[in-house]
Amino acid sequence: MTDAGVRDEVALAARVLARHGLVTAFGHVSARRGDRVVVTPPIAPGDVTADALVSVDLGAALASGELPAGAAPETWAHLAVYRARPDVAAVARAQPEAAFAAAAVTTGLAPLHGQAAWLGRRVPVHATARLLRSPALADDAARTLGDADAVLLRGNGALTVGDSPGVAVARMWLLDAACRVHLGTAGHHPQVLDDDDVDAWRAAAPPLLARLWRHLAGLP
Repeated sequence: MTDAGVRDEVALAARVLARHGLVTAFGHVSARRGDRVVVTPPIAPGDVTADALVSVDLGAALASGELPAGAAPETWAHLAVYRARPDVAAVARAQPEAAFAAAAVTTGLAPLHGQAAWLGRRVPVHATARLLRSPALADDAARTLGDADAVLLRGNGALTVGDSPGVAVARMWLLDAACRVHLGTAGHHPQVLDDDDVDAWRAAAPPLLARLWRHLAGLP
């Protein structure tokens, strides 16, 4: 994908988060290409356009502890994930209501249905309810994420990752669903998927996540 194509998908991903009620005035999406990151500015995600994105030199920001003009303070969360996870090419940050509720009652989500396995073998809960507006706080959240594809941020929404902005957003939609399933089965002793089932669902994930993204975005 070209640089322009990446910028277009980041902006579209932000608008899709808004379209599906996963964000309001707050939330952001980013993508990494080499040493540079493009991230949505601190405006309502539903209003984001490709030309409004902020470009960040990943190495320079991490070395200096300073963000470029126009970057949202929580850009640190994105940079921390990119530093910790070389496999990640995109990050989505949102506040689904179900994520607030689930993070308040559990320390982690195990997959209860197949598509939830596309979020990782377990979705951890980051226990600190603070805005991730400093390198130190962002690094802590990235450590909680670990090798999962999603993390719940107690009192602060959620963060998902992917190999493209669309996949990161598709995972945010799935995380909202997984939280609602978790809350709906609380107290009923739900059966967690076993390791073999999780492996099978995760192996099938790439084309199905891409299909889900196209559906959410209204793409052919």
